[in-house]
Amino acid sequence: MLGAGAPGARGQYSRGTGTPGRLRVIVLTYVLVALELTCLFMRFSILPYLTRQLGLDSVAFGYLQTTFGVLQLLGGPLFGRFADQRGARAAFTLSFLAASAFYLLLAAACSPSLPGLALLYAAPLPAALAHGLPAAQMVIADLSAPEERPAALGRLGLCFGVGMILGSLLGGTLSAACGIQCPAFVALVASLVAAVLSFTCIPTSTKGVSANAQATPPGAPKASIFDLKAISRLLLQPGVLPVFLVKVVSGFPSGLFLVMFSIISMDFFQLDAAQAGYLTSFFGVLQMVIQGVVIGWLSSHFSEGTLLRASVLIFIAVGVAMALMSNVLHFCLLMPGLVFSLCALNVVTDSMLTKAVSASDTGTMLGLCASIQPLTRTVGPTVGGLLYRSFGVPVFGHVQFATNVLVLLVLWRQPLPQKRDKVG
Repeated sequence: MLGAGAPGARGQYSRGTGTPGRLRVIVLTYVLVALELTCLFMRFSILPYLTRQLGLDSVAFGYLQTTFGVLQLLGGPLFGRFADQRGARAAFTLSFLAASAFYLLLAAACSPSLPGLALLYAAPLPAALAHGLPAAQMVIADLSAPEERPAALGRLGLCFGVGMILGSLLGGTLSAACGIQCPAFVALVASLVAAVLSFTCIPTSTKGVSANAQATPPGAPKASIFDLKAISRLLLQPGVLPVFLVKVVSGFPSGLFLVMFSIISMDFFQLDAAQAGYLTSFFGVLQMVIQGVVIGWLSSHFSEGTLLRASVLIFIAVGVAMALMSNVLHFCLLMPGLVFSLCALNVVTDSMLTKAVSASDTGTMLGLCASIQPLTRTVGPTVGGLLYRSFGVPVFGHVQFATNVLVLLVLWRQPLPQKRDKVG
């Protein structure tokens, strides 16, 4: 087995092996994800202040967020297909170069001598191709044995927690000490470094020779990245659509609540910016522990179907608690259950879906999964805003309870198929 930087067929690794080269790739993948998420949360920490500095109101800020969501929604499946066809190295490099272009535009928008508004609205364009997390999930899925996959995907939660805590801290500290432009420049440099690491240290492909042969048979024309029929056909494969629908429907009510959380924390919980930041950090620590440690331990003792049903059951209990909560202490008490359900749902369904398709299609499948969150960010502010204005915070608990009761009934009557991974 050759090192991580070996090109072409030499850069391919067989899953489920314990070779040093494979472990180096996996560790580097975790590092790259943590770096990407740190930059992402630095962006979250400065973007509201930048839009206010440029004179945008909350409505215009909502339009900007919707633009981000739509572009990432459209770009996710295409990026996944690109990753399947061009390999892990090309996918990571493209993602970080696109992120670099985004942070360059964001830094330029902070300059008073440049047309800030025009640059700010242009910034989401390259972000449509910045999908480092699906690329990392593809690498982990390709290099892990089926029985190890939930734990391996769950450890990405550690990266998410590190990125959330470190990015929020750096964004606030750097903008206070050096100006709002500084975090954007730091994120730009970090993304360029990550692009170099991806190009030099990530193997060309992580799928193995047989999977690549399956993806492109000898003598056959290479399929187009923009073949939407090939992307949508994945959802029609046996065992895919039911799991995908459970992933979308079960997590959507919590997604609505989290989209509206900044407003809820101000209006309902009466928190200031610092207190909201502490609450966000608590969320990040919980995700690190639950997704990075607890889910991995549970996956070694229980089946994926059991964990999926458990997440839906806890969603139901959290929905009842959310409908009854009246202060931030109540929310802190229910937050571990909410985080567990979200982490278990995402990790288990990602694992099941990558096992339900061939090894040559794991990137496209994960790209489809990655489009769920942008979809929530696109429709969530409108739907969540209407619900919140009309019925208040308890409505999110009622919706979560009712939705997941229906999902549980479906799972009870028609259990999801347990498919073995197709070794490619």
